[in-house]
Amino acid sequence: MERSEKWKRNSVLAMNTFGFTVMFAVWVIFAIVGIAIRKELSLGETEFALLVALPILTGSLLRLPVGMATDWIGGRPIFTALLASSAIPLLLLCFATRYWQYLVLGLFIGMAGTTFAVGIAYTSAWFPQRLQGTALGIFGAGNTGASLTKLFAPALMLVVPVGGLGFIPGGWRFVPFVYAIAVLVTAAIYWTFTYTDHSHHKQETIGQLLAPLKHVRVWRFSLYYFLVFGGYVALSLWLPKYYIDVFGLPLKDAALLAAIFVFPSGIIRAPGGWLSDRYGARTVMYWVLSICVGTTFLLSFPDVDLGFIVPARYMGSGEAPRLSLRMTPTLFTGIVFVLGIAMGIGKAAVFKHIPHYFPDKVGSVGGLVGVIGGLGGFVMPILFGVMTQATHLPTTTFVFLFVLSVTCLVWMQVVVRRMSRDAAPLIAEEMEPGLRPATARRTP
Repeated sequence: MERSEKWKRNSVLAMNTFGFTVMFAVWVIFAIVGIAIRKELSLGETEFALLVALPILTGSLLRLPVGMATDWIGGRPIFTALLASSAIPLLLLCFATRYWQYLVLGLFIGMAGTTFAVGIAYTSAWFPQRLQGTALGIFGAGNTGASLTKLFAPALMLVVPVGGLGFIPGGWRFVPFVYAIAVLVTAAIYWTFTYTDHSHHKQETIGQLLAPLKHVRVWRFSLYYFLVFGGYVALSLWLPKYYIDVFGLPLKDAALLAAIFVFPSGIIRAPGGWLSDRYGARTVMYWVLSICVGTTFLLSFPDVDLGFIVPARYMGSGEAPRLSLRMTPTLFTGIVFVLGIAMGIGKAAVFKHIPHYFPDKVGSVGGLVGVIGGLGGFVMPILFGVMTQATHLPTTTFVFLFVLSVTCLVWMQVVVRRMSRDAAPLIAEEMEPGLRPATARRTP
């Protein structure tokens, strides 16, 4: 039976979101099994950090070439191939015993992170511009796959005894075994319920695919994503430590409070896409960046204890009343919750821009933006550690994010003012719906 176009595009969106959720869970597998490997090999702090971070790094760097390949070949075969091929390093991980083997396999497992660039291009090809923000927001919500690993991997480690049962490995090695089966099943389901979009089959050179990267606009979008996605990933890694060091909370409580930032920020991405369609991506980004500026500003202040002397004739004594400004765990959690919501909406708004300005290069442009965002998640925790060690002020984490947020907001404002000044010769339809400056006029 011939399916309608609407049914096909909704099926493609559902499968892209499902596949991305599974692959995001694979991408962060070392966050859980790496703890067991660390104990098994008696790894130091640097060795453990490299083990956990390597898949994130490679998955980010390879988004651009994989995105270009999607523009050229098509999303359906690329996504299916990535799903199926991920089973190989996952199965090999079950039998690895050396540190270098884990690192090499981590490089290949990191390919799971490139499915983001594939899904962005493949999803946008099936939806009209007015619906792309919503569709890309729904797809991007698949980054909650990280939650699946945190929720289920620890339990899977206890299902089979360490020695294994026959050909089934036990202990932590059972986790990649189950994940390998999961990606193979997902690949079969994905191929069955997706369809080929023939507009992707473009015979273009690498130079033509990379041509949009000459536009400053692409790098501006990348900086936005460095903040909203890179900052999201960085804080999801950093907040448990922050709660422990600053507020003295036990690990269990710290992880729970950090989850209040992590989970809503991932889920809100879908409504963020709808808001971008409804009000325009630039309008949404104005609100997102303004909230990021405000929240990070409040979080940047260390606790202070201000004392001042009030004349005795007014107080009846010579005692000095004191004014304390302190950030409690409850207040801190409330503010980072708002910051996380803003970042989640911002992730969708950034990618709403791309198919509007670069409809034929969504894979390559989205790949670059994804690369920069992913690198933010890799680089920022290191910067946080260096700044905290140098200043002995944990709040420098948010000082950096505040400066970055202000930079993004100022850059956007400069661009919008220039567009407003030059709007007269522009054709109204070339400007983003709902974002036209007041000076813009429709041409006859």
